[in-house]
Amino acid sequence: MEYAIVDIETTGGAVYNCGITEIAILIHDGEKVIDEYESLINPEQSIPAYITGLTGIDNAMVEGAPTFNEISERLWELLEGRVFVAHSVNFDYGFVRECFKRSGRNFKEDKLCTVRLARKIIPGLSSYSLGRICEHRNIPILARHRAMGDARATAILFDQMIHDKPEIILSSLKKNSGEAFLPPHFSLAKFRQIPEKCGVYYMVNERGKVIYVGKAINIKERFKNHFSGNLLPGLKQKLKAEVLDLKWEITGSEMMALLFEAIEIKRLWPKYNSALKLPKAMWGLFYYEDNSGFSRFQIAKVTKHLRPLETFFSSEEATTFLKDGIKNFQLCPRLCGLRKAPCVDGDSLSCQGTCSSSLNPKEYNALAAQLVSRIKQSQQEILLTLPGREEHEKTACVFERGILNRFGYFDQEKDLDYMLANMNPVPSVPETYYILKQFLPYLKAEQIQVLKSVS
Repeated sequence: MEYAIVDIETTGGAVYNCGITEIAILIHDGEKVIDEYESLINPEQSIPAYITGLTGIDNAMVEGAPTFNEISERLWELLEGRVFVAHSVNFDYGFVRECFKRSGRNFKEDKLCTVRLARKIIPGLSSYSLGRICEHRNIPILARHRAMGDARATAILFDQMIHDKPEIILSSLKKNSGEAFLPPHFSLAKFRQIPEKCGVYYMVNERGKVIYVGKAINIKERFKNHFSGNLLPGLKQKLKAEVLDLKWEITGSEMMALLFEAIEIKRLWPKYNSALKLPKAMWGLFYYEDNSGFSRFQIAKVTKHLRPLETFFSSEEATTFLKDGIKNFQLCPRLCGLRKAPCVDGDSLSCQGTCSSSLNPKEYNALAAQLVSRIKQSQQEILLTLPGREEHEKTACVFERGILNRFGYFDQEKDLDYMLANMNPVPSVPETYYILKQFLPYLKAEQIQVLKSVS
C-alpha cells in the first residue's frame, strides 16, 4: 500500500470560493518516501494580502504558474490508488477534490489525518498543530506555511508513526469507510444512499421526529464525521443512540445550504441544535411626529405590531447608527431619544435650535426627512442568482432589508418575471442577514440585481 502525503496553500478557507496556490505531494511506500512533486498553481483569482503575509506567496509568483487544470493529469497519476494523507486532511482533500471536479474528474480515495493519528499514537499533547507536534518530536520544518516544507514535516511525522504503531494506521484505514461508526439503529443501505452533495440534512428518531438539522458541502462525509470524530463527544453519543433515519435537501451551493439550515432550525426547533434555536431580539429605529409637530426618532425593541424604519441586531448598533444620522443631518439628540435634557451649545451632539425654539418644526422636519429618505434608499430589495442543484438549474433568492424573503429553483432559461412570480416565501429569520453579509463580497456583479427600494 502506498500513501500520498499532501500539503496545499490556498487563497482562503472556503472550498467553493477560494483556489489552490501551491501543492506538494510525497509518495510513501510504507517504508520510506519514494517520490516527490511540488508546483505553484495559478488560482485564477487574487491572493489576499493576509494570505501573502502568512505564506509568502503573492500574485506575481503565481502569474506564470500553471492552473490546476493544466497539471491535473500529473496530479491524478500521483494520487490515484493511493491513500491521501495530510495534517487536518479534510481541508486539503476538500480543495483537491473540488478542483478535480471542476476539471471533470470525480476524485475519491481513502484518506488519513495525521492529527487524528497523532492523538492516538502521541497522546497527552496540549496542541496537535503541525508546529507543536514537530517541536515535540524534534522534526524540522524548513519552510513553514509553504507546501513542500509542511509536506516534508508531515511525511517525517507519518513515517515515525507508521513505524511506531502500524496497527493503528491499518485500523484507521478500515474505519475510515464510515461504516464502523454508524449508529446501531441506522442501516448500512441507508448510509450508502446518502448523496455526496451540498445541502441540508435532517436526523430523525424512531418516532419520525427531526432531532438535528445541519448543513454540509458533502452530506455523506458530514454525517460520517458526526460519529467518527472526537468533536463534541457528548452530542455524538446522544445522536448515535437516537438517530434512525436521515433525510436531506440538495441546495446546489454552500450559501443556500446555510440559509436553508437557518430557516429549518427555526421552523423545526430540533432538540440537539443549540445554535440558532433561541429567537434573537431585534431592535428598531422608529419615526413619528409628536404633539408639537416635530419629527422624532426612537430606538426600541421590535414587536410584531410595530414596523420600524430600520432594524438592528443590538441596541448598541442602533445607537451608533442614529448618532451618525444626528451628526450628518444636524438633528436634535433630545428629539432622537438620546438625551432627556435640552441640548447645550458645545455638546458633541448639539441640535441646531429646536431646544432654544430658534428652529421651527417645518425647518427641523425637513432635516429629519433627509435621514428618512437616506434610510429608504439603502433598503433595496435584491435578487441573488446562485448555482442550482443540477447543471441546467439556477437558484434565485430575494432579500428584503438584508433578510431572506423568498427563493426558488428554476431552469436556466427562466426570466426575472417568471422567477419572481413563482418563488417560495419563507419566514423572516434574522440570521440570514449575517449569511448574506458573509457571502456578498464573493459574488460576481452579474449574480446581484437590485429590484426596488423598500417602502
